[in-house]
Amino acid sequence: MAKLADKSLFSLIHDFLKVYLPKQRRCSPNTITSYRKSLEQLVDFVKEKNRIPLQDITFEMLNSETVSLFLDVLETERGCSTSTRNHRLAAIRSFFTYAAAMDVSAVAFLAELKKIPTKKPNVVTAVKHMSGVAIQTIFAQPDITTSKGLRNRFFMILLYDTGARMQEMIDIRLCDLRLGKTPVITLHGKGNKVRTVPLMERTVDHLRLYLDVFHKNISLSTEEKLFYTISHSQRHPISHDCINKFLKKYGAMAHKICPEVPENVHCHLWRHSRSMHLYQNGMDLTLIAQWLGHANLETVQVYAHADTEQKRKAIESASQQNDALRSVLNPSRFTVTDEDQLKRLYGLR
Repeated sequence: MAKLADKSLFSLIHDFLKVYLPKQRRCSPNTITSYRKSLEQLVDFVKEKNRIPLQDITFEMLNSETVSLFLDVLETERGCSTSTRNHRLAAIRSFFTYAAAMDVSAVAFLAELKKIPTKKPNVVTAVKHMSGVAIQTIFAQPDITTSKGLRNRFFMILLYDTGARMQEMIDIRLCDLRLGKTPVITLHGKGNKVRTVPLMERTVDHLRLYLDVFHKNISLSTEEKLFYTISHSQRHPISHDCINKFLKKYGAMAHKICPEVPENVHCHLWRHSRSMHLYQNGMDLTLIAQWLGHANLETVQVYAHADTEQKRKAIESASQQNDALRSVLNPSRFTVTDEDQLKRLYGLR
C-alpha cells in the first residue's frame, strides 16, 4: 500500500469512527454509518477534485472552501435534500471537533469549518405518514397461525404503539418490560438516551400472547432480547434486513388491497404515522418530542406543518376511538484496490 501523505488525518478518522463514536459516545450503528458515509463522500470528492489518489489527501485540502463546494455539489448535482446537506455538515463538524481535541494542529481547520452555516429549507416538507386504515390493513397481512407471522404482527403492533426506531426495537430486552398496573417499556435511543413509553392495554394483551410463545416460562428480569430469530438452533437478535424484508412484504400485500398503503413501507414510516395520529388527536408537540426521544422541539414541528387541523382529544381517546390499533388488537462482489484497503483500514468502509 502506498505511503500516506498525512497519516494523522486517516488515523484520526479511524479513531473517530472505530473508538470515539461507538465506545465513548456510544452512538447507534445507524449514526456511525451516517458519519462514515459523510466522511467517505468528502474524501472521495477531494480526491476527484484534486485528481489525486486517496492516500495523498491532507488536512489542508479539507478547508472550508472545499467543504462548502462539496455540500453544494450534494444538492445541485446529486439531488440531495437540504436536510441531507445539513446532516453531512454536522457529521463533518463533529469529526473536526474530535480532531481538534486530539491534535492541536487541527484547531485552525475547525475554526474555518464553523464559518459554514447550516442551510434553511425554502419549503417545509410535509412528513409522510400512513392512515389508520392503511395500518389496519397491514396488520391483517401476517399469517398468525404460524409463529413467524405471530412475531411479525406483534413487532408491527409494538412498533406503532411505541413509535420506536428500528434499532430501539432490536435492542429491547425482557428486563425493559414492566407489566404492572401501568405497563411501560424502556427504550434505549440515540446517544445512549433512555426513555420510558407507556403501553396500551390491547398491546399488552398481544405482548402476553407473544411472550407465551417466544419466551415461555422465562423471567422478565433477564437481558434476553425480546425479538429474535433462530439459526443453527441458536437464538440471534432480529436483524435490520429481516425487519425490512417483512415490512416491505406485508406493505406490498396490503397495497394491493388498500390504495392508501404506500408502495414502500419502511420502519420509520410507522414512527411518523403514530406521531401524526397523536398530534391530530390533540397531543401537545412538547409531549410528542419527549415521547419520540427528541431533545429539540423543532424536530417535531413537521407534524404541525403537515396537519394544521388539531382535534383536541386526549391520547387515550385517540387510542380507543380513532387508532389503527383498534381493529387488530382485539384478541457485492468487487475488486479490492489499494484505496479499498485504505478505507477499510481507517474505518471508512
